[in-house]
Amino acid sequence: MSLIVQKYGGTSVADLERIRNVAKRVAKTYDQGNNVVVILSAMAGVTDDLIDMASQICESPSKRELDVLLATGEQTTAALLAITLKNMNYPALSMLGHQAKVVTDCTFGDARIIEIGTEYFIGLINKRNIIVVAGFQGCDIKGNITTLGRGGSDTSAVAIASALKADLCEIYTDVDGIYSADPNICEKARKIDKISYDEMLNMASLGAKVLQIRSVGFAKKYNVPVHVRSSFTEEEGTMVVSEDAGMESLIVSAVTHDKDQARITLKKVHDQPGVAAKIFSPIAEAGIVVDMIIQNTRAQGQTDLTFTVPKKDFQAAIEIERKVADEIGAVDVLGDKNIAKVSVVGVGMKNHSGVASIMFNTLARENINIIMISTSEIRISCVIEEKYTELAVRVLHTAFGLDKED
Repeated sequence: MSLIVQKYGGTSVADLERIRNVAKRVAKTYDQGNNVVVILSAMAGVTDDLIDMASQICESPSKRELDVLLATGEQTTAALLAITLKNMNYPALSMLGHQAKVVTDCTFGDARIIEIGTEYFIGLINKRNIIVVAGFQGCDIKGNITTLGRGGSDTSAVAIASALKADLCEIYTDVDGIYSADPNICEKARKIDKISYDEMLNMASLGAKVLQIRSVGFAKKYNVPVHVRSSFTEEEGTMVVSEDAGMESLIVSAVTHDKDQARITLKKVHDQPGVAAKIFSPIAEAGIVVDMIIQNTRAQGQTDLTFTVPKKDFQAAIEIERKVADEIGAVDVLGDKNIAKVSVVGVGMKNHSGVASIMFNTLARENINIIMISTSEIRISCVIEEKYTELAVRVLHTAFGLDKED
């Protein structure tokens, strides 16, 4: 008998008919002799609607109370699925995050899971109950309701799967797997049958939206096999697993893109110890994540320093850096929101040379200028003008032999 954790996203539970379809899928898995734990997101659009309602009351709602409000979305779907399963004569029981002993830190809106209590879980599972858990939420050590940030239900699912030592964690969504590029802009993108944790971590951090990056980190740390698949078909999806020898057949597995980037440059900064700390410490204190950093040395002991931040944080970041520039004597602060990051990812890159050359030459042939470059063992990222994003993805996809066969 296997223990399977199934997570269903917002589109999969968007209305009562879809919740009934989820119930049928859960029941089928249960009838095959498996123990089943289900993690649910809120109905599609509900979280945004709740945020909108709160913002109509005041511009900056209490983060604690906002978490209490947002947690109701997942509470609704968990209860509705449990009611549906009970009506089908299955022993279902819904749980909220605090009942499932999902203990987090005290960061409202973006809490991190500290531990998950399993004793109560295991007792119910051993009695062949189907446990339906409200995803995206937990509670801190003071008993406050917390939420895990956007995509947090993925993290809930993989964390619970790891705590229970589940045999498999299935992530059901509105796509039928992970693709070699966004199929909306690259019609030749193909579904990937198997991908490593490291590749998926890189893809998630570089713009792929299928899995939340923290959930992939949990899966890798605790070696939880994850199956990404569609709740609307019976087709096999993509397995996210530990790296194996068979994954080295392709040099590059996928091409990703991210338009949610902005660039900030400090011109003619004094090139001396401590300056970088003065530039980035205020950014970190503001909770802004810096991605790529490039430093270009000038004459007379000066340097230009360029970095990227999420587009939503651009205005706050550039205002911070204008103040920093005055303090450190930088000549100017420039910003650009019309950029995008295009990346190639693959574990096969570790054992093959020339990947960067192929990427740079391919972009050059299309007259696409590279603004910034960042590399790691299994990925290369280039910042380019946003208007060339789709073209860059398509030509790189072809250049690395990823196009699906007709």
